[in-house]
Amino acid sequence: MGIEDFDRKSVSRRQLLAWIAGGVGALVVAGVAGYELVEHDVLPGKYVLDQLDGACSLAVPVLSFGSLGPTSSGRFYSKARKRSVGYTIAYPPHARLGEELPLIVMLHGYGGDHNHALFAMTPAQAVALKVDGKDLPPAAIVTVDGGNGYWNPHPGDDPMSMVVDELIPMCQRRGLGRLPKKIAMMGISMGAYGALAICERNPGLIAAVAAISPAIWTSYAQANAANAGAFPSAAAFTAGDVIAHVAALEGIPVRIASGLDDPFLSGVREFIKVLPEGETVVVARGCHTEAFFLEQEPPSLDFLTRHLA
Repeated sequence: MGIEDFDRKSVSRRQLLAWIAGGVGALVVAGVAGYELVEHDVLPGKYVLDQLDGACSLAVPVLSFGSLGPTSSGRFYSKARKRSVGYTIAYPPHARLGEELPLIVMLHGYGGDHNHALFAMTPAQAVALKVDGKDLPPAAIVTVDGGNGYWNPHPGDDPMSMVVDELIPMCQRRGLGRLPKKIAMMGISMGAYGALAICERNPGLIAAVAAISPAIWTSYAQANAANAGAFPSAAAFTAGDVIAHVAALEGIPVRIASGLDDPFLSGVREFIKVLPEGETVVVARGCHTEAFFLEQEPPSLDFLTRHLA
C-alpha cells in the first residue's frame, strides 16, 4: 500500500481557529464531528483534553486557489428522503454551466449540510485548488443535504438512494459525470463512511474514492452504543459493513486517511487490513478534528481529480 507524507509547520488548535476566523473560509461548523463523539461518549473528555494539551495540533496548509468557476445552488424534493434537500454544484476555473466534466460527490459529516461539507473552503474553492502550485485537473463537485443518519437507508429516509438515484442523475442531466466522464466520491467522518458504503453497494458507478477520517465501527453494538441513529438495526449494520464488503472496491482507486489519535482508528485499521493491494493509505499524526480534515482535503482532491482525468 502506498503511504503519503508531506511537510508540516506546527500550529496549535487556537492558532488554527484564529486563522480560519481571519477569513480563510466557510468553517461554520468547526469541530462538530469531534464534539459529536464527546456527546456520544466515544471520546468522553479525551477530545477536549487533546485540544488543550496540543495532542491534536497540526500544520496549517498554505492554500492557494485559481480563479473561481461558476456555482449553482438550489433545492429538489427527494422521494428517497421524503423531504426537500439543498445542493450546491461548483465548476472548476474557466468552465461554463452545462459543460461536460467529471464529477466529485462530496458527502458531509455529522451535523453538516450542503453548505458545510468541506472545511475552510467552499466547493468552488475546492475545485479551484492549486496543489504544489499546479491546478487540479478539471472536475465539478456537488454537495447535498444528507441528514445525520450516516448516509444509510433508514425507515422513511434513505440518503444513499437519494445520492445514487436522484442527485447523480440530476448532475448527469447537466453533463456532469456522464459517460465517458467519470464520478468520484469523497467524504469526511460520517461522510467518508458513506462514500465507501455507496461505492461498495453500487459497483461500476464510482471511479475513485477518498475517505478522510472515516467513521468505521466494527460491530453493531459498538455503533449503537456510540450513536443509536447511525444504523436502524443490526441487519442494517451488516448490510452497510464496509469492512465485510471491501472486496467490492477491487479495481477502484481508494485513498483513506486517519489520524493516529482518531477514536475510529481501530475500525480504520481493520478496514485497511482487508483493502485490495495498491491502495493509498495515510495514517499520520492527528485527531478526529477539523485540523486533520483540512490537512487531508488538498491531497484527497488531488488524488481524485488525477483519477478522473
